[in-house]
Amino acid sequence: MKNEKNSSKEAGEGDTPSKLIDARIKELGDWRGETLARVRATIKQAVPDVVEEWKWRGVPVWYHAGMICTGETYKNVVKMTFAKGASLDDPSGLFNSSLEGNTRRAIDFHEGDKIDEKALKVLIRAAVALNTATGKKVVRDKS
Repeated sequence: MKNEKNSSKEAGEGDTPSKLIDARIKELGDWRGETLARVRATIKQAVPDVVEEWKWRGVPVWYHAGMICTGETYKNVVKMTFAKGASLDDPSGLFNSSLEGNTRRAIDFHEGDKIDEKALKVLIRAAVALNTATGKKVVRDKS
C-alpha cells in the first residue's frame, strides 16, 4: 500500500488524497457531493484509522489491511464498490449493483436515496474483517 504522498503524486497533484476528496465533494456541489461526503463520514466512523487514497485519476479509495471500497461519482449515481463484496454477507440487501461478478459488489446511491448508515457500517467492518482474515467468508455481526 502506498502512502498518501505517493498516491497524490500519482494523481499529478500536490495535495494529499484527503484534500483531493474534499475538493471533489466541493466541486460536485450537489446531491452527489453530499452523498459522497456522507459515505465518507460513515466509513470513517466505522473504521477510524481508515486510509484514504486517490486513484485512477479521481476515484476516492478507502483501505484498511487492503482495499475496502471506492467512491465513484457519475451523472446519476454515486457508486460505492466493495473490492471483495461477493465474499461478504449482506442480509440488509445493500448491494444493488455489480451483482453478477465473482469478486466485487456495489451499492448505487441515487438522488433522494436514504443511506442506512447502521447497516453500511456493519458491511464496512465486515470488509475490514475479511481483509484481515485468510480467505474466510465473513458473516455480518449484529451490532
